Amino acid sequence: VNIYYQRLKKELEHYHAIDNAGGWQEISADKQKAYKPGDAALIIRSVKERLQISGENKGRDTTSFYSAELVEAVKLKQRSFGLKEDGIIRYALIKELNIPVKERIRQMLINLERMRWVPQQPEPNIIVVNIPEFRLHVFEDAKKLFSINIVVGKEAHSTVIFTDKLKFVVFSPYWNVPPSIVRKEILPAIRRNSNYLSKMNMESTGNSGGLPVIRQKPGGANALGKVKFIFPNSYNIYFHDTPSKSLFNQDKRAFSHGCIRLAEPQKLATYLLRNQPEWTTETINEAMNASTEKWVPLTKEVPVFISYFTSWVDSEGLLNFREDIYGHDKKMAMQLFN
Repeated sequence: VNIYYQRLKKELEHYHAIDNAGGWQEISADKQKAYKPGDAALIIRSVKERLQISGENKGRDTTSFYSAELVEAVKLKQRSFGLKEDGIIRYALIKELNIPVKERIRQMLINLERMRWVPQQPEPNIIVVNIPEFRLHVFEDAKKLFSINIVVGKEAHSTVIFTDKLKFVVFSPYWNVPPSIVRKEILPAIRRNSNYLSKMNMESTGNSGGLPVIRQKPGGANALGKVKFIFPNSYNIYFHDTPSKSLFNQDKRAFSHGCIRLAEPQKLATYLLRNQPEWTTETINEAMNASTEKWVPLTKEVPVFISYFTSWVDSEGLLNFREDIYGHDKKMAMQLFN
């Protein structure tokens, strides 16, 4: 069985031991309050004890003072939940800490079941997206090379789970507006303002099924940003840049219409075109800021694996948990635990 399965199974044994020893107590917290190093409060003592149980806090100290020693343990725990690693104890952290150990065990079992279906030795060069983590990882020779923050589909437009091959980098892309968005968003906007299309740098290129066919021209305001990455699939899902960068600062990033937005698209383009010598930093930059669309086929296609794991052990050995944003765990729990 693959290494991810083995790592998580080891952590599951640890959590079974915690459960057999009585688990952990719920910490009562004020939603509005935050605690930083140097503060003193009863809740700090509870956090220390809770992190001693799960193993992040190696110290023996159980005072109510927020010591320097606790900062690293809190940051580690924040990272394991996908929260901002700033060492400040907020309600978001307490909420995650309060999930009972039995529930965490179930979450691990669900993800172990998922991991059984992952190829044993995935291809040495692969791009893996983990939707609940809001991250894209690039692996080369089975080692993680780099990761990029992403925005995925909000629940109503959830991003699907599948495998495919990345074949094209498209610079300065047109955005072909999906018919559903034309119907629900664009037509009402045109009714309100007849200049809406030109204001949004859009054009109509004909009619189809009683609807205008609309696309947004390349440029800084384009919804796909300056570059998109195509792995042809029946779901019409792809990676792309975005002009809305502020969303990447949020801990939970499910906002898009189903496609996957990248925080650092240029980094991915540079990596994918690294063996095509005509694509230098300068030519990539130029193509990203052009007024015409340019499709570049990759000389070597890269497998893409869109996955959904809410619990896993990362390459640093840290056990991670994330929220079940699309309710897939819930559905699987009904099958597994009936």
